[in-house]
Amino acid sequence: MDGVLVDSTPAVARVWSRWAAKHGFDPEWATKLAHGRPSLATIQEILPNASPEILHRENQWMEREEIADVADVVALPGAVELLSVLAPEQFAVVTSATLPLAEVRLRAGGVLKFAHHLITSADIQRGKPDPEPYLKGAALLHFRPVDCVVIEDAPSGIRSGKAAGARVIALRTTTTDDELLAAGADWIVNDCSALRFSPMPVGSQLTIELAASPDTRAPRMR
Repeated sequence: MDGVLVDSTPAVARVWSRWAAKHGFDPEWATKLAHGRPSLATIQEILPNASPEILHRENQWMEREEIADVADVVALPGAVELLSVLAPEQFAVVTSATLPLAEVRLRAGGVLKFAHHLITSADIQRGKPDPEPYLKGAALLHFRPVDCVVIEDAPSGIRSGKAAGARVIALRTTTTDDELLAAGADWIVNDCSALRFSPMPVGSQLTIELAASPDTRAPRMR
C-alpha cells in the first residue's frame, strides 16, 4: 500500500518524527526503521524494555495520529490505472498497517474502491520481512505463492515476498536501488506507471509488461 499505491511518506515521517522526538530518538532513524513494518514491531524494537501496557498505549497513539494525518496522502503514479484493469479476484493489498489506517489511506488516495481483498496487521502474527503476510495474501486469492508477483517499495516487504516464494517487482518510490537489490528484488522500476497489465479472464495467465526506459531493470515476464 504505502509507497506502492499511495504516497504517505510525508505523513509517516511527520508522525514518526513526533513520536521519536517525544522519546528522545533520532526522527530520521526511527522513520526509516518503521518503513514497511507493523508499527508495533518497530515500537517494540525501539523500546525493548517497555511493558506490554506501555507498548499497547504507544501503538494506539501511533495509529490515532496516522489516521488523523492524511491531508496530503495521494495515489502514486500508475496506481489507479493498474488497479482499474485488474479483476478483484486477481490481486490483494498486503499491508503492515491496521485495517482502519489502510482504509483511510486507500480512501484518501482514491483507490479503496478497487481493494476488495486486504491483508492487514490484524491478520498476521509475524510481520514483514517474515513470509506470513504474502503467504496469507496468496491464500486469500487461492493462488500458489510461486504464481504470484509482489509489488513492493520496502526492503522488508521484498524479503517477505521472496521468502513466500513469489517474484518481486520493486519500486523506487522510497528506497534506493542498492537497498532494493540487496533485499532480493527481481526487477526495479520507478513506479506503477511503468507496468502494463493485459486484462485476461481470471484463471488465465496474466501478462505484465514493464515499460522500456533507461532506468528499468527488467525483462518482459509472464
